[in-house]
Amino acid sequence: MQLSQWMGKGSPRPKKARMSRSKIKVMFVVFCDWKGIVHHEFVPRGQIVNKQFYQEVLARLRDAVRRKKPELWENQTWMLHHDSAPAHASLLIRSYLVKQTSVVPYPPYSPDLAPADFSPVSQT
Repeated sequence: MQLSQWMGKGSPRPKKARMSRSKIKVMFVVFCDWKGIVHHEFVPRGQIVNKQFYQEVLARLRDAVRRKKPELWENQTWMLHHDSAPAHASLLIRSYLVKQTSVVPYPPYSPDLAPADFSPVSQT
């Protein structure tokens, strides 16, 4: 019923799109701050993004912050903001981050709210 549409007599049949796996798409993981990209990497083809993979990515992110942002690393003022995807919200990731990283809480859903609309630091 969803694919129904009005057609005039003698009109050609509509073409249906076929679902197939893309051979050219790849996933790109990027972490940035207000000055630019801090760390980025491509997810290997066939890799499932789960809590173990995300923990490995976070370890590489920590190394990148240590190298590229030494002032933030030394005084422990760097913060991570990520969404509530299952890999991000797992107990393994939360316990990994609680030891070493400040995590900016993810706000409740709002169509009017973008990550840049709020700040973890009070602006008075």
